[in-house]
Amino acid sequence: MTTSTYDLAVVGAGPAGMAAAAAAGDAGCRVALVDAAERPGGQFWRHPPGGIDHVRDLHHDVRTFRRLHARVRGTVEHLPGHQVWTVTREDDAFGLHTVRDGAEVVFRARALVLAPGAYDRQLPFPGWDLPGVYTAGGAQALLKEHQVTVGRRVVVGGTGPFLLPVAAGLAERGVNVSGVFEANSPGEWLRRGAGAVPVVRSPRKLAEGAGYAAALARHRIPYRPRHAVVAAHGTDEVTAVTVARLDRSWNELAGSRRRIRCDAVAVGWGFVPRLELPAALGCRTRVDVDGSAVVDVDGLQRSSVPDVYVAGEATGVGGAQWAAVTGEIAGRAAAVRLGFPSSFPASAMRRRRHLRAFATAMHAAHPVRDGWRDRLSDDTVVCRCEEVTAGAVTRAASELGGTDVRSVKLLTRAGMGWCQGRICGDATAGLTAAAAGVDVDPRGHLERPVAVPVPLGTLAADPADASPRDVDVT
Repeated sequence: MTTSTYDLAVVGAGPAGMAAAAAAGDAGCRVALVDAAERPGGQFWRHPPGGIDHVRDLHHDVRTFRRLHARVRGTVEHLPGHQVWTVTREDDAFGLHTVRDGAEVVFRARALVLAPGAYDRQLPFPGWDLPGVYTAGGAQALLKEHQVTVGRRVVVGGTGPFLLPVAAGLAERGVNVSGVFEANSPGEWLRRGAGAVPVVRSPRKLAEGAGYAAALARHRIPYRPRHAVVAAHGTDEVTAVTVARLDRSWNELAGSRRRIRCDAVAVGWGFVPRLELPAALGCRTRVDVDGSAVVDVDGLQRSSVPDVYVAGEATGVGGAQWAAVTGEIAGRAAAVRLGFPSSFPASAMRRRRHLRAFATAMHAAHPVRDGWRDRLSDDTVVCRCEEVTAGAVTRAASELGGTDVRSVKLLTRAGMGWCQGRICGDATAGLTAAAAGVDVDPRGHLERPVAVPVPLGTLAADPADASPRDVDVT
């Protein structure tokens, strides 16, 4: 098999991957930065039509991108447009099997840094499958990269700080944002006492939050804590939503429902780490403070698999700054392991600790409570790909013996569609656990041998035909 071999392959060109590649490249490693997108930056630094230098909104932190991009451009081979569909161990190296333009391209590396990022966590509610209901991340992606707004009159709902930049960004582009409906309460940051400490120690986070609060006030966008979007209405598309006030357990308060006209909804309930590749390699996972599965790493970002380092949201959702500092540490650690001189600045370790404390406080203030399940009717769709309802999932768990996500998947087809459980997995796990009377295990739907859609011809082809093609080096 003809392949290109590198000292280190970094998968993912978001903040964590760029930082890891830059750190290892600075140390003298021959580094391949492999990413599915055509331009670096990941979900956070999406490039608008005029280029990222034209971005002015607070959420982008363009200066950090410029610094990382300058370092990467000088020392790293950036391999864009390559989707990694699986990773294999090959004696003393790893094989990265990628797809570009429908053809397989294979790379080899002595060590790996996996920085796959995360995607929106979604919870079903009646009407969430109507056209016009978007994830908060989807609405933000369309706005950032394509300057497209999801509607003219938009409702933003869910939980977590990410709702603020979504609402502010839409309003700055002329959208009438009817309200931000936060299922939890900002008072949770202070109610827990210790939660206020990491906030005070993060002045950039405070400034960012103040900027979004000012934007909401400037555009007269109401912010409603302890409220949630509980239903979407319409025939062919969304025409209105129902919002309701919640108690601390997310139970709906009687008589609090009201209907709001809109032509789009952006909802987000936090983020779920992408763990297909770490799971394929057998990396040990654990359940994080927000209830999501993450890769278990040590102080140098090393996973349980030798020579595999993991950085960013796959080790715990914490934002772009957190991702970048974990990537820097992972890149340096991988370089040292490979025999290249590098060091571990105390400032990076200290910054990671502070940012992790902030993320922990954030998750404590914005948990996903159990009350969301009570608003589902039997015919509420949970798995949109396979059109599996909440009633079908519940019956599979309570009547047919499906006590885990895998069993319910086999009984109902939930999670067998195009998204492979990425959208419905958390909801299916929660409904299954409640119906079966067991604890929720978010790791039950992690293993996907094929991480991204891949042509059948690629799987059937002779491995000897897979070879790297010429790529541009940025």
